[in-house]
Amino acid sequence: MHTSAPPRFEDAVLRDGDLQLDALTVLDAPRIAEACNDPQTQRWLPLPTPYSHDDALFYVNQMAHHSLDSGDGIERAIRLDGDFVGVIGLKETSRAAAKTEAGYWLAPWGRGQGVMTRALRLLTDWALDTQGIGRVEAHVAPENGASLGVARRAGFIEEGLMRRAGFTHAGPTDLVLFSRLADDPRP
Repeated sequence: MHTSAPPRFEDAVLRDGDLQLDALTVLDAPRIAEACNDPQTQRWLPLPTPYSHDDALFYVNQMAHHSLDSGDGIERAIRLDGDFVGVIGLKETSRAAAKTEAGYWLAPWGRGQGVMTRALRLLTDWALDTQGIGRVEAHVAPENGASLGVARRAGFIEEGLMRRAGFTHAGPTDLVLFSRLADDPRP
């Protein structure tokens, strides 16, 4: 019996001026570990505490590759003028429903420059325009003002509140559901 590989995202490098989204490498591991130990990052993401260099290597060498190879999603490093400043990706992809979910975080040294809004627009436009995706969702804790603002500025439409749909180190949390559709007006 012949089984074909699942549909997957193209392993692409995306660019917008000084912003580049590309594959994570082992050279990013020290900066990933540093950023993932930041209190703000730890507040919103249920990451290991402390987040070690080995955790970063496992993420880069195992999790990111599995996401792409399985067809579930894609993980991209965010680089500004060539410097690593964060991660953005797509996950929980359903090809049958033509939908996926965006997830993102920025290192402290990348914040406050509009980088994440640009990165989210770039990745979302790519998924909607070239990867057979019709709906990109973002799920954001209601208290996470920075991520709420990013979703809104990137053209995502708020659809409602998903009660106790996520979790952080503090426990279960509600999530605001945002989406962009392929036929929505572009931001």
